[in-house]
Amino acid sequence: MKVLIVLTSHDTLGDTGRKTGFWLEELAAPYYTFRDAGVETVLASPEGGQPPLDPASNEPAFQTDMTHRFEADPEARAALASTVRLDSVSAADFDAVFYPGGHGPMWDLAEDKTSKELIEATLRSGKPVALVCHGPGALRRVTNEDGTPLVQGRAVTGFANTEEEAVGLTDVVPFLLEDELKKLGGNYSKTADWTPYVVEDDLLITGQNPNSSTAVATALIARTA
Repeated sequence: MKVLIVLTSHDTLGDTGRKTGFWLEELAAPYYTFRDAGVETVLASPEGGQPPLDPASNEPAFQTDMTHRFEADPEARAALASTVRLDSVSAADFDAVFYPGGHGPMWDLAEDKTSKELIEATLRSGKPVALVCHGPGALRRVTNEDGTPLVQGRAVTGFANTEEEAVGLTDVVPFLLEDELKKLGGNYSKTADWTPYVVEDDLLITGQNPNSSTAVATALIARTA
């Protein structure tokens, strides 16, 4: 089994002057969930190379055994430093695609044509796509073959409005993920803030928040079995 992990290349948190990027735990935990299960992983990003890390995700309060393991792993750090350009990969070469969150995807992956086409091609070839926390923002422009929004009529989750409010970024993000998924016709559901929550709708797997990342990766592996 071979999984493509798609990371953001966006590093600016709106007009705040602060940095953003991908959330470390949402990469590290799935990375080792995949690797420990014998799954091959390839890391990609729109611009290739080293993707930006959300500095908040590396603060002591958000570090975990998995983030420590990742940072102490030369192979993992080398893979992160040299992500392949997203426009150089083909959905045909992978068994599944996984999108970590962090706020970065809300700016670039939500609007990225290559990412849109990757998700569409993966699902239409009968292979699963999983996205966690803000990762489901990458579904914003994805459509079915008839042009309707992919999430229309589908069960989905993602970072909740109450969680966005809790981190003080409601008025900073380009759109609220919960509201956008609902606007697109998704059957959005959530659980208590910061509680692991995974929703599966056929080949589409979504997780609500950072604490859902391991469960989303586990569900992705099970879907390819």
